[in-house]
Amino acid sequence: MRGVYPAEGRIFRPWKNGGGQTAEIAISPVSAGSETFFWRVSTAWVASDGPFSEFPGIDRVLTVIEGGPMVLTTPDGARQLDESSPPFAFAGEAPVSARLLGPALLDFNVMCRRPLAASVSKGALPEEHAFDLALLLAPGGGLQRLDLVDFTQQPGLIRALAGTLAIAVRFTQAGRESSARGSN
Repeated sequence: MRGVYPAEGRIFRPWKNGGGQTAEIAISPVSAGSETFFWRVSTAWVASDGPFSEFPGIDRVLTVIEGGPMVLTTPDGARQLDESSPPFAFAGEAPVSARLLGPALLDFNVMCRRPLAASVSKGALPEEHAFDLALLLAPGGGLQRLDLVDFTQQPGLIRALAGTLAIAVRFTQAGRESSARGSN
């Protein structure tokens, strides 16, 4: 189904530093590489302590899905993140390191090239909303946990997924609303 990115069959690729693995879920534009994307969403298994890769010009938002906790150290200080933590935003060029305080953890990453920005929230999806994407944290609307929905391609799923626990993303640009619509 166009606009639904199933968790089943996601391919995780190891990091260069060996500290984890990432599965890209969606990128805009579809053919973009790491130097040309507008936005990118992925899940990652963080398996050991270490530095994050730096992405100049990119803003990042990380949300822990399960496992951990971990402490992220940024130039602004240290922050402990776990499943109950809200999404955590930081500049991609900032030196960031992770220290696990428990088992490996799975997180959801949203990356946007400036001036595009992402507003990320975690909770039950409302009946009406303007989110572009949602990573489901529970089954709903005939979809499975960790499936990603692009509401710009599947607006009919907005009501079907009302009340479903999710990590939701809305893209904006330079003070005006923008949408993922048409960028994939």
